[in-house]
Amino acid sequence: MEELLADAHAFVQEVWDDVERDIDALVQVESVEDVTRAAEGAPFGPGPREALERTLAVGARLGLACANCDGYVGVADVPGADDQYIATIAHADIVPVGAGWNFDPLRVTSQDGYLIGRGVLDDKGPLVLSLYAASFVASRARRKGVTPCHTLRCIVGTNEETGMADVDYYLEHFPQPLFCFTPDAEFPAICGEKGRVFAEVLSAPANVAEARIVRLEGGEASNAITGIASALVVATAEEVAPIAGDAIRAEESGSDEWGRPLVRLVATGKGGHAAMPEDAHSAVGVLCEALLSAGICTEDERAFLELEGRVFANSSGSELGIDATDPLFKPLTCAGTMVRTQVEDGSRVLVQGLDIRYPPSIAADELEKRLERVASAHCCNAYVRESSVPFLTDPDSPEVRTLLGAYSDVTGRKAKAFTIGGGTYARHFNRAVAFGPVDLAYEAIPSWIGPEHGPDEGVSRESLQLALEVYAVALARLLGV
Repeated sequence: MEELLADAHAFVQEVWDDVERDIDALVQVESVEDVTRAAEGAPFGPGPREALERTLAVGARLGLACANCDGYVGVADVPGADDQYIATIAHADIVPVGAGWNFDPLRVTSQDGYLIGRGVLDDKGPLVLSLYAASFVASRARRKGVTPCHTLRCIVGTNEETGMADVDYYLEHFPQPLFCFTPDAEFPAICGEKGRVFAEVLSAPANVAEARIVRLEGGEASNAITGIASALVVATAEEVAPIAGDAIRAEESGSDEWGRPLVRLVATGKGGHAAMPEDAHSAVGVLCEALLSAGICTEDERAFLELEGRVFANSSGSELGIDATDPLFKPLTCAGTMVRTQVEDGSRVLVQGLDIRYPPSIAADELEKRLERVASAHCCNAYVRESSVPFLTDPDSPEVRTLLGAYSDVTGRKAKAFTIGGGTYARHFNRAVAFGPVDLAYEAIPSWIGPEHGPDEGVSRESLQLALEVYAVALARLLGV
């Protein structure tokens, strides 16, 4: 055991400069889904395709057997004694960059021991780590003169952030792995995930000529809380003066076709991941509360804004009547994410997205019923657009125990599997967990470092180095090398 740990530590020190260069090469690609530019070999647009190609180039340089599977996924293999395989799966796509960055989001900036850039934590940094851990297994097997007991496969996804159609493709064309982990969450190991519902609340239709909220916009991803939101409203400078300040910027914006004065309002909050809403403060909530307090709304719009007040009152969903708990999972969370405006044939509808992470003690259809009941009380409608059920992998399985043992041996920390609200690739596989790359219980993150999905997304170099050691040891043990 001591030899393996020492070898893994020495390996990380030897390759680390290359690791950071490879992470930077991936971060430079703005790999956001763009289906309007989809093409053969690029089902999710040119950005994800470019990131996939760069990732496979890294794998090939490291000596892995790489293949591009029609642009949906890539694979990078270390051949074993049989065709059965252990897998890792990480993704090269990202959520939109968004506003509010103090650093270049499409380059890796190194500052005070932290790496900053879109994807360094979610999930381009961990993706690169998985390839290097696989190369460690391959080189160790050659040095020992042994063959891994099974094939090791690094799966490279390209659609994790917007639907996971990449995994659907993969499982249609390849058998399930014996076991799989995704380096896209936290240590020690995540053996279960809440279900997820993405719902939308729609305001009553309004005649554009009568509306005071002409347009309400904010957010670019259904699973991200936005730090910037804007509204175009029918109002005078005097009417908006009481709500203008540090959190809300106001500027006159001419007049509409009926001669009514227009003002554009831009609200600032704190962005973040919808699975961890307690760490964020939605700019949409800030804006809606301000419009309501200033009375810049019609009666129908007031009903929608009051419903928005219930959405953003807390992250438990209690104001919407959907709060729920469970012995194995943390309580339900509900986050208001994207808000948008639909205009058609002179009619305008305001639409608020809700990202709900729920435990097994409540079902998706029950959530929809409760949302419909609350929405109707505000002359609104609610619809569930997407739904996935909770999942759980046995935390006492030999594979999970192997991962936990590797983590404890490398870090010297106690390790116990737990459940989360986030949705990772793990839920798509028969036997899988999420595994690292950070342990938030042991890291005090400075205030200038942002979270995944937020501006100034960052991760400490030490965390990534430890994660690479853990992955190298865990995979070597799983594969008998």
